[in-house]
Amino acid sequence: MKKVYVNEKWCLGCRLCEYYCAFAETGKTDIVKALKDLKINPRIKIEEGNKDGKFTTFAVNCRHCEDPICVKSCISGAIKKENGIVSIDKNKCIGCCTCILVCPYGSLTMSDNGTALKCELCSENGGEPFCVKGCPNKAIVFEER
Repeated sequence: MKKVYVNEKWCLGCRLCEYYCAFAETGKTDIVKALKDLKINPRIKIEEGNKDGKFTTFAVNCRHCEDPICVKSCISGAIKKENGIVSIDKNKCIGCCTCILVCPYGSLTMSDNGTALKCELCSENGGEPFCVKGCPNKAIVFEER
């Protein structure tokens, strides 16, 4: 199964992946018009830190684990894994944040409407994730490994 992978050596920390991710959820065709004056809530987040004494940036997103603990811990049954993709049924999510607490990668967040939010590989947007399409340095790839 294809997944999103990040090469931190190539990541510029520009945050375009975050904007393209937010854009993917709007259903619009113009990124500027879609995101203008909007507080974005992306499913991929840029983190910054020091690695071996060097400043580094990297994108954090859902790893679609083989045996996802978020699915096991979801008390409402809102999180499921189907065809390798871990997704959230927003109608079932009660906003308890258990999935956010148990994720070892820190890849889940809360949306503005109180439900959990995570990368679902743009499965509702026709295939290749928008964060991959928007990365100017090709630090984010969508491939099988």
